[in-house]
Amino acid sequence: MNPKVRMWLAGGLFAAVLAAALYFPVLRRRVDTAAQLTEKSAEQARRELLPPAPISGSEPRVKVKMFWGAAAQDGTVTPVTVELPLVSDPVLRAKQVLNTLLAGPVDSELRTLPPDAALLAFYILPDGTGIADFSEALGSSIPSGIQSEQMAVDSIARTLEANVPEVQRMKILIHGQEVETLAGHVDLTQTFRVNSKGLDGPATPRTSFIPAPLAKAAEKIKNAVK
Repeated sequence: MNPKVRMWLAGGLFAAVLAAALYFPVLRRRVDTAAQLTEKSAEQARRELLPPAPISGSEPRVKVKMFWGAAAQDGTVTPVTVELPLVSDPVLRAKQVLNTLLAGPVDSELRTLPPDAALLAFYILPDGTGIADFSEALGSSIPSGIQSEQMAVDSIARTLEANVPEVQRMKILIHGQEVETLAGHVDLTQTFRVNSKGLDGPATPRTSFIPAPLAKAAEKIKNAVK
């Protein structure tokens, strides 16, 4: 082989090896960064993408009641008192307490909502109905079953009742849409009673946890009897 060609080949090979040696640390850092991002839990990602409602540093810290699962794990929820710098605006206050509810208690076994669920929006209608719009994970990640679904809805309703008196009823949406059930059992086509004070008409249960298929069957029977 021509000596000049050999020199060119040797020079090219040396340059390629040198470039690889210089680029390898950069590539390794990128791979490590990607691995760290992948290892982040869904809850961490949710908190980064959907930060809690903005609050002023001058807001006083007040004691609020958050309703998480009972220690007895009997399917009921129980109040836990925490301190938060709550704002006075009822919509922002509702977002604050619901985001805290989503973050979960210290004991993760007592959480009532999936860790990867997120509150997308919340607003209050003139009649006192609060509209809580959650991500799909609220229904897709919650364990299917009447008890777990009942605890989820009850924890939301009772937390709003304890901290946002302006909310008298509650409607749950999933990604902006009304769905038939939460995860196959609790009927989400209904509006849940949150606070009975100031409401007209006879008192009704706070929530009606009738599995949607049974509710529809009952309605068909009722219509057939008429």
